[in-house]
Amino acid sequence: MATITKQEALYALARVGELAVAAGQTVQLLLVGGGAMMLRFNARLATKDLDVVVLAPTGSVAVRSWAAQVAAELSWPEDWLNDAAKGFVVGSSALGQVFASPGITVSIPATEQLMAMKLCAWRDDVDISDARRLLSELAGNQRDVWNRILPYLYPGRELTAKYAFDDLWEATHAGP
Repeated sequence: MATITKQEALYALARVGELAVAAGQTVQLLLVGGGAMMLRFNARLATKDLDVVVLAPTGSVAVRSWAAQVAAELSWPEDWLNDAAKGFVVGSSALGQVFASPGITVSIPATEQLMAMKLCAWRDDVDISDARRLLSELAGNQRDVWNRILPYLYPGRELTAKYAFDDLWEATHAGP
């Protein structure tokens, strides 16, 4: 499997919730990256994995185990649901729920926080496309929008993010 569609992601997340219920647990996930772009913004048809921060249960051992079981059931890679991005989530923002099923809730951070992560990564056309989509969701002038993004920037990546933001703003807000 090269990618996960929205429908496949929703099924797999619901299945993780079923496994959590069977264990007497409830899973709470914070979804970032391509999964957030797909589930909240319909910005892409598929993603290669779902990057999450496990908010509950404490620690991610149980969630990893349930995700591995789902991977085996669907013949997916074990890392389809992973917390590799957790170190890049800076600060805490208002959460917006994007999925709920028995045993599981999935939220995403504020658009400003997702934007900060995309600007700090700034790896390829996918990040640029995602950032362009996120920017379209943020009202205000350039300075106001930047100031709302600033608290969520990953330390050491501020300058990269600022240059990326300025270029993106100019490209999307330039007159004819």
